[in-house]
Amino acid sequence: MKKMDFILSKILAGEHIERTLAYWRFKNRRIVFTNGCFDIIHRGHVDYLARASELGDVLVVGLNTDRSVTAIKGPSRPLQDQEGRALVLASMSFVTAVILFDQETPLELIMQIRPDILVKGSDYPPEQIVGYDFVISSGGRVETLDFVEGYSTTSILKKISGS
Repeated sequence: MKKMDFILSKILAGEHIERTLAYWRFKNRRIVFTNGCFDIIHRGHVDYLARASELGDVLVVGLNTDRSVTAIKGPSRPLQDQEGRALVLASMSFVTAVILFDQETPLELIMQIRPDILVKGSDYPPEQIVGYDFVISSGGRVETLDFVEGYSTTSILKKISGS
């Protein structure tokens, strides 16, 4: 398989999601899930995703669609389209799969995936993380990870604009 084909195969959609999840569950893989916009990939994202992947056997990244990024971040975002953002995430060796979602929260996707471990940044108390109740009641756990200080898409955009 060519490398680009392998990367593209990690971007899951439709019935392929269910088949892949069933396979992982059959193989007793611990599924880790996180989500975000991942508009401009930076050191903080790489560190966060690498550490999230170490919590289980497979890392699934829920990626906001362009429409949902605009709803959350405003009309000037995203800077990169969803296909490009998905491709960059899928090219990371520690990201097992990328799944686009169009809602403002990933709750429906979390309920579909039923992760063993739900991961978000430590800027959220665990009990306020979308999906917390579902994951805990399903026997999973919720983890928070600290961000790398000084790295964010917002700070990069400010630096680029000179503000």
